[in-house]
Amino acid sequence: MYAVNQWTNLDQNLIVSWVAVSKSSANPDRRCLDKEAIMNRLQNRAALLLGTTAITVLLPTIAQAHTGQGAASGFWHGVTHPIGGLDHILAMVAVGIWASQIGGKALWIVPLSFVGVMALSGIAGMAGVPLPLVEQGIVLSVLVLGVLIAATAKFPLPVSAAIVGLLAIFHGYAHGAEMPDNTTGLLYGLGFVISTALLHAIGIGAGWLVQRFTKEQVIRYVGGAIALSSLYLWFA
Repeated sequence: MYAVNQWTNLDQNLIVSWVAVSKSSANPDRRCLDKEAIMNRLQNRAALLLGTTAITVLLPTIAQAHTGQGAASGFWHGVTHPIGGLDHILAMVAVGIWASQIGGKALWIVPLSFVGVMALSGIAGMAGVPLPLVEQGIVLSVLVLGVLIAATAKFPLPVSAAIVGLLAIFHGYAHGAEMPDNTTGLLYGLGFVISTALLHAIGIGAGWLVQRFTKEQVIRYVGGAIALSSLYLWFA
């Protein structure tokens, strides 16, 4: 509760600053710069709050799930599938880090694009639609996302969304194709969607923290490490 109050006070202070800047008689260009700085701070706080909220809300749900029969089993299998492989974890956290690096609307559009395409591809995997080179595509996604972070790549938002959507095809298909026979598709799908969203939120929060409290190069080194890890995954 204390943490919530602190967030509320900080955001109220930013809003008061916004109003003060709007009423200021200073140069219009100066007002625009001040407003942009305040908006960036609000977006950064929103990103961190998103990650914190996701972890706080979703982790108890995951902790209470258990393998067994019926609905609980299907949901749990879905939740654990994305976190059961290093390739999935690295790629999905990297999506969040890259989104935080881009900033602005990319904070939610990029992860949402990944999750949306992944869900559709998961349905194709459940239906047995053939897709070649799935494992190679997953490893390639780790490499690509790591390189994008290391290069501080920033494209038009539709291009960024399309890139992660393309990479999500392989992850979603793998989730769907590996669904256990005794599980319900809907609950299994809900499980891996929630788990993926949590990994994205962790990536966004981690990316924000690294960029906020360290030098800019650190986040690029993280991207380089993710890219290099694809070599291990390829030969593992």
